[in-house]
Amino acid sequence: MKMHPYLRAFLAGAFVPTLVLPVLLTVFIIVRLVLQCQVPIERGMVFPMALVPSIFGLWNMLWLKSHGTTHMPLGLHGALLPLIGAPVGASVASLLGVLALEPSGVRWFDVLHVPYALVACVFCAAMAGYYLVWKYVVGFVNRTLEIA
Repeated sequence: MKMHPYLRAFLAGAFVPTLVLPVLLTVFIIVRLVLQCQVPIERGMVFPMALVPSIFGLWNMLWLKSHGTTHMPLGLHGALLPLIGAPVGASVASLLGVLALEPSGVRWFDVLHVPYALVACVFCAAMAGYYLVWKYVVGFVNRTLEIA
């Protein structure tokens, strides 16, 4: 099974968000329809749901391509993704009016205010989560598809 390693790398990378995003959609439906939350969450969900699986797949392809020269562990490579994704996502969210950067913190949907200290803690937790997901889950799928 040595043919098409980049296609297999793309599929291995896209595997995790493809499984997680329907769970997030279910949570959104419960929050929006059952709990009657009036925050327009769907404005901030549709765009990431369309792009995240492809980004994960392309990131895994980049790891496969660069691993021969950099020898970077997969978990560390995955933990670097939020360093690129968070600023790009925040920029897009600001342009779409979902996110507003204020002097004391971030305001989402003109309803929820989050201080920058909490944003930094969540960002660090996201990097740790990405490290674990990439090291164990994506790494397992890479080994299963014989690309690692």
